[in-house]
Amino acid sequence: MSEARQADPAPWYREGLRFTCTRCGHCCSGTPGTVLVSDAEIEALARRVELPPAAFRKVYTRRLRRGAISLRERRNGQCIFFQPGAGCTVYPDRPRQCRTWPFWRGVVHSPQRWAEEAEHCPGMNHGHLHAPEEIQQLTQNDGTSGKGGERGDVPSEFST
Repeated sequence: MSEARQADPAPWYREGLRFTCTRCGHCCSGTPGTVLVSDAEIEALARRVELPPAAFRKVYTRRLRRGAISLRERRNGQCIFFQPGAGCTVYPDRPRQCRTWPFWRGVVHSPQRWAEEAEHCPGMNHGHLHAPEEIQQLTQNDGTSGKGGERGDVPSEFST
């Protein structure tokens, strides 16, 4: 195999991508979906809402077919923790999947997919320039697989 084939090609976002969260809530509402949470995230969220983890699981989560745990959502598709006019009520302890938006594998995989999501997210293509290396690091554990849940390697602008 040639060295050119062995080397990873530069990603389409080799100049980086701009994003700063506006806390608009568009990613917290609309189309129904899942927000996967780990045990560590459940514990942090339970502390935030002042419930024991078992009670938190019963009230705020649901088990998916393959055993993963997701936050519940309202009938209108809004995250259970999103309040219109107030935003995310658990923002400091939001799950990794929320922290890494929009740098999910499924969003940055192509410029077309990024553009589709940017139509609904006013923070995309504006604000802070994120380097390709940072984006690749975030996509490796973006929270959409339900693994992890630790926030230590999520850059600070995603953790505030």
